[in-house]
Amino acid sequence: MESNTVIMEASNKQQNNRGMNGTKLHSKDAKLSSESVPLKRTSVVEIVAVTTQDENDARGTWSGKLDFILSCISYAVGLGNVWRFPFLCYENGGGAFLIPYVIILCLAGLPLFFLELSIGQFASVGCVNVWRICPLFKGMGYGMLVMSMFCCIYYNVIIAYTLHYLYFSFTRVLPWADCTHNWNTYNCVDSRHNVTNFTSGHSRPSQEYFDNRVLGISDGIGEIGEIRWELAICLVLAWTIVFLSLAKGIKTSGKVVYLTATFPYLVLLSLFIRGMTLPGAIDGVKFYIKPEWSKLKTSKVWQDAAVQIFYSLGAGFGCLHTLSSYNKWHNNCHRDAIIVAIVNCGTSIFAGFVIFAVIGFMAYDAGVDVETVVVSGPGLAFVAYPEAIARMPISPMWSILFFFMVLLLGLGSMLCMLETVITGIVDDLEARFKNIRKYKSYITLATSILLCILGLPLITQGGIYLLTLMNAFSAGLTLLLFGFMECIIIAYIYGVERYLHDITAMLGFRPSFYWKICWMVVAPSLLMFVIIFTFVSYNPAKYGEDYVFPAWAEALGWLMTASSILPVIIYAAIYLFQERGPVMERLKNSMKHKSLWGPALAQHRKEAGYHILEQEEAENRLNACADDSYSSSMNSNDDPELALNLKSHYERTQIDGKEDQEDVGASFLTDDIHARYKPKERLYPDIESAL
Repeated sequence: MESNTVIMEASNKQQNNRGMNGTKLHSKDAKLSSESVPLKRTSVVEIVAVTTQDENDARGTWSGKLDFILSCISYAVGLGNVWRFPFLCYENGGGAFLIPYVIILCLAGLPLFFLELSIGQFASVGCVNVWRICPLFKGMGYGMLVMSMFCCIYYNVIIAYTLHYLYFSFTRVLPWADCTHNWNTYNCVDSRHNVTNFTSGHSRPSQEYFDNRVLGISDGIGEIGEIRWELAICLVLAWTIVFLSLAKGIKTSGKVVYLTATFPYLVLLSLFIRGMTLPGAIDGVKFYIKPEWSKLKTSKVWQDAAVQIFYSLGAGFGCLHTLSSYNKWHNNCHRDAIIVAIVNCGTSIFAGFVIFAVIGFMAYDAGVDVETVVVSGPGLAFVAYPEAIARMPISPMWSILFFFMVLLLGLGSMLCMLETVITGIVDDLEARFKNIRKYKSYITLATSILLCILGLPLITQGGIYLLTLMNAFSAGLTLLLFGFMECIIIAYIYGVERYLHDITAMLGFRPSFYWKICWMVVAPSLLMFVIIFTFVSYNPAKYGEDYVFPAWAEALGWLMTASSILPVIIYAAIYLFQERGPVMERLKNSMKHKSLWGPALAQHRKEAGYHILEQEEAENRLNACADDSYSSSMNSNDDPELALNLKSHYERTQIDGKEDQEDVGASFLTDDIHARYKPKERLYPDIESAL
């Protein structure tokens, strides 16, 4: 600690000689506490403390630990947990489906989830710049941005539908409860008065409300029709809510998630209690959990379980890199990954009980079998469940609660996806425009306006067909492919042992062998199985049961898929072209991590064994302080003893060639003295001349 003491004493003595009041920094304080009391005149030691603190203030961090966990839960627990999982469970063997679901969660979903959280937190950058770890594949980050943008476009249209239903729930009688309105047709049948099966040309009032009143649906994707202005207003309102929630980045979105991640559980619990008191609810629940063990022998069950796990956890979109990049570097993301995965899985299972309890009541009320009224996707949220709610006592209240829950579930995922896009853009442009973070709110506004305009075709009369197409193709195969590539890059190109060493330095403990074997073998194998089976069992996209998309629409969907994959190929080709040397040497060099790869802050880079990056801002402030606080004093020969102490310290560090590693502030300062001031002959020549 001797070298640090010399600097400390010299700095403090120089302040006293010049009549400045300041707070003395002891050696423990020099260990970079971001809470150091600022001096009226900046000392060199204080600058070191500022530039190597534990939080990345320039980029921003979560206000608290709960902000991050709730953001992950809000992102992972989305609409798919409510309207897709229960249907898959019923279709694939009821309770037996939970076996492949949990197995694939443990062997592939959770490992990939933890991988993305840890790599984002380690590098403190979004899904684009995180691929400094393997520059050849930086295009995958751009592909994730494209995929997230597609999802933002159609996801907010679903939120617009929800706002429409929420608004019209504030009434004494829900408008989709009967067939007495001008949008109803002669085929409309209120099942409370007629037990006819709906397969014989009849339609439900809730279906006609959605098709005729909300969508004004056309006959096919080739007939786009006019914009539905009520939905346009709802879409603008939805984007306004999203923008206001992200206007100040994670500082605002981190508070919004306290509502979007918690309130849906209160509503689900209320709906579950109410549903279980209704007649027929038990039959619905039995239908949901009754196991059919024979279905476990079919590959489709395992494929559906794998796809649902990957989609539900949200790995591959780039959102998890983004969310974790705002963590403090030593945050225990290992624990967080396990918590979020368990909560997500548990929510899906619990939501199934909520949904099937009400569907059982609906079937009982209509006098039909449960399978007659079971539907999946948007049809569940906007047709089947609203109709069931309309039959309950005090139906408007339950309708308001249900659609408010759907709104919050949608917003939770939506905010994370848009934050991914914004963070990716800002992180990538920061190298060219250093002050771009000051304008992040304007970038958020411009992006929101652009994506709102791009969403207008989806609220036309034929918009529901475009939405279905985007849902099927924008994040299907690409999501699985990106997950597979991530495992290969980390496990084999960068090296799984090297990566485990990195996150050991970050977490303070080494993750178990379970993670290593999953990243290297199990997860990529399962992902490849699902990718192959997706092609083998491919069926043309459909809307509902009857409408099959024409060939040109299928081609449009595959173009959306290709638009997320092409950035990977194009960026890799350009990067290899710009490299020098033989082709194999270019390929080898392009897969080596860049010097910029690693933790963002100097002290964390030292902990992980990475070299310290040049920090121009710190250099400028150190130079200015040295010129002002020391050089002028030496030139005026105010304190020869101060000059002697500094020169003595400099000579000792030259001879010893090392610094006191117990004090990061002192070592960082000595690095600067060695690497910057001696070659530039800025500080010490002044000291020598003063002597």
